[in-house]
This record gives sequence, C-alpha cells and structure tokens, in this order.
Amino acid sequence: VQLVESGGGLVQPGGSLRLSCAASGFTFSNYAMIWCRQAPGKECEQVARITSAGVSTNYADFAKGRFTISRDNAKNTVYLQMNSLKPEDTAVYYCTTGLYGYWGQGTQVTVSS
Repeated sequence: VQLVESGGGLVQPGGSLRLSCAASGFTFSNYAMIWCRQAPGKECEQVARITSAGVSTNYADFAKGRFTISRDNAKNTVYLQMNSLKPEDTAVYYCTTGLYGYWGQGTQVTVSS
C-alpha cells in the first residue's frame, strides 16, 4: 500500500498550490479520502474529506471557500486545490484513509513572503 503526496512547496501569501496524492496497493475507489495537515508542535488537523465516489465533500472552517478536494478514481488520485494561501496554512499535508488507515509521507507547504 502506498499513498504518495506531491505538489507542496514554497508559495507567497495569496498564492495557490495543488496537492496530489497517488494511491496504490488497495482499492482506492472503496475509500473516502482525507487531507490532514500538521504544523510544528501540533496534532494533525483534518482539512477536507471526500467520499469514495466523490459525491460528497466537507471542509474544516479554515478551508471553506479557499480549498477544494477532488478525486479521480480512474487515476487513483486525490487532489487538494489550495487558493488564497495564508502563512498559517504552513504545515505538512498528508493524505489518508483515516486515523487508523493508510497514510502518505506528507508534503511540505510553506506560505511565506
């Protein structure tokens, strides 16, 4: 089983990034997927969740209106489009099937001028 995140980096405040998470080794289309982020010294907080078929999504309050989660089950990939980024969005972003499920290695997002 693998979840491999990509797309992180350094971006200025107000900028955008699109994170991707490629899954393999399990039946991706059977699982809801979550993006979670962890800032230094803090626990991982859920950013967004999408159901297995992509029909329903939900977002943390800080993500509403700025972030969009989506998935392509044909490509076994989940995405997180992040717009209007703020310095407080700086964190390692993980994709996961859930707390006791599969996790990727994370991708660093740094928002700084």
